Amino acid sequence: MLQLRDVHVYYGPVRVLHGITLEVREGEIVSLLGSNAAGKSTTLKAVFGVAPPARGTIEFRGERIDGLSPESISRRRIALVPEGRRIFPRMTIRENLEMGAYVRSDHGAVAEDLDRVLTMFPRLKERISQKGGTLSGGEQQMLAIGRALMSRPVLVCLDEPSMGLSPLLVERVFETIQRINAEGVTVFMVEQNAQMALSISSRGYVLETGTLVLQGDRDDLLNNDQMKRAYLGT
Repeated sequence: MLQLRDVHVYYGPVRVLHGITLEVREGEIVSLLGSNAAGKSTTLKAVFGVAPPARGTIEFRGERIDGLSPESISRRRIALVPEGRRIFPRMTIRENLEMGAYVRSDHGAVAEDLDRVLTMFPRLKERISQKGGTLSGGEQQMLAIGRALMSRPVLVCLDEPSMGLSPLLVERVFETIQRINAEGVTVFMVEQNAQMALSISSRGYVLETGTLVLQGDRDDLLNNDQMKRAYLGT
C-alpha cells in the first residue's frame, strides 16, 4: 500500500533521512520505532509532502506521491494523527471532527461517519459542544484520532500517539488503534514506546539517526538482543 524507496530528506544542508526503504502492506499495523530525533516524524513529513525527499520515491497504492502537495496527498485517503494532537482548541468537538471531512463532498456519508466516530468515542459524544481545548490529554488524542477517521481513510498514520499520556490512557489509545485496524484501516505508527507499539504491530522498523538499523516481524524484533538492550529495557 505504502512504499518508501531510498528516501533522503534534508533540512537545509543537514541530511536527516539516509536512504529509508520501508513498506506498509494493506491491513497491517506497522511501527516505525526509535529514540527522539531519530528521524521518525521526518519520515511522516516526507510521506505527507511537508518535507519532500531530495532523493528517492514514495508510492501509495502504486502511484507516486512524492512531489505532490499535502492537500493532494490527503485527498488520496491518507490521514495523519499528528504529534501533540494539534486539535483546534477554540473549536467545539463537533467542529474539530467536521474539519477532518473538509476534503469530502458526500455530506450524507459525512453525517454517518460522525455518528460512527461518536459511537466509538462516547466521551466525545457527551461533550460534543465543548471546546476542544478544555479536554484532557487523553480526550484530545481521541479527538485527533476521530478527526482523522472523518476523512474515511484507508491508511492512518499516527505520530507518537502515546506521548504525554498516562499508562492507562496509553493502553486505551492502543486498543483504539487495534479496533480501527480490525475495521479495515491500515495503520502506520511512529512511536518511542517500542514495547507497546510492537505488542499490536505486524511488523516494525527501527531508526537511528536517520538510518534503518533493524526491521522484521513483531516477534523477531521482540526477541532481538540489540532491540532488547536499546529499546525494550531488558
